[in-house]
Amino acid sequence: MAFYSIGDVAERCGINPVTLRAWQRRYGLLKPQRSEGGHRQFDEEDIQRIEEIKLWIKSGVPVGKVKALLEESKATTQDDWTKLQEEMMAALRFAHPAKMRAKIVALARAYAPGDLIDHVFVPVRHRLSLDQNTARIMCSMLDGVLIEFVAASLSETLKKTDKDALLIGWDTDDRTRLWLEAWRLSQQGWHIAVLAEPLDSPRPELFPGQQLFVWTGIAPTRRQQELMQHWHEQGYTLTFHHP
Repeated sequence: MAFYSIGDVAERCGINPVTLRAWQRRYGLLKPQRSEGGHRQFDEEDIQRIEEIKLWIKSGVPVGKVKALLEESKATTQDDWTKLQEEMMAALRFAHPAKMRAKIVALARAYAPGDLIDHVFVPVRHRLSLDQNTARIMCSMLDGVLIEFVAASLSETLKKTDKDALLIGWDTDDRTRLWLEAWRLSQQGWHIAVLAEPLDSPRPELFPGQQLFVWTGIAPTRRQQELMQHWHEQGYTLTFHHP
């Protein structure tokens, strides 16, 4: 798992380090880990939380009230997620892309992308993949609508950020999940382009000077970690992306 200093996070998220310290100490909004030397270490989950805080504040919520809203948003129980999964399955049975698109748009307005990916879209796709017949067709339809929706959402981020990055799939054949992870990353202040065809190797030399995120689908192998370290030593900017 990658960790970032407070300076790195401040630059990436467009937030003054003093503000980040205040969010932690005064308001209890952040809980970064500490290095052996006592320095703050932030991970991707912390960065996503910072972006959520920014959205609440931008919408007019006083910073002192943001913590309660963040905790409330996480209070959704497993029963609630199961209900949403069943609603998604019911919508799929109509085999009507427009209705499925409307359902996804409605969910995206009510829930954070990471929560929808982890608790609704991934579980539903898994259930559908277990059936070799009609459900596979439904899954294909769902994947098409999801990719269409995410692509449109990524285009919208062009208006909100000038931080460009490229997401590359490495030794994974789940293209839909790759697009979903691009959506997740876009909530952290990035405009994400997707290399839609996963690669056997990211080949960072083909993308000089670009911020690259790499999605492996599972925990990176030792070989992949060694290659990433090698590329870092060569000066390439690559980061393993984990949900």
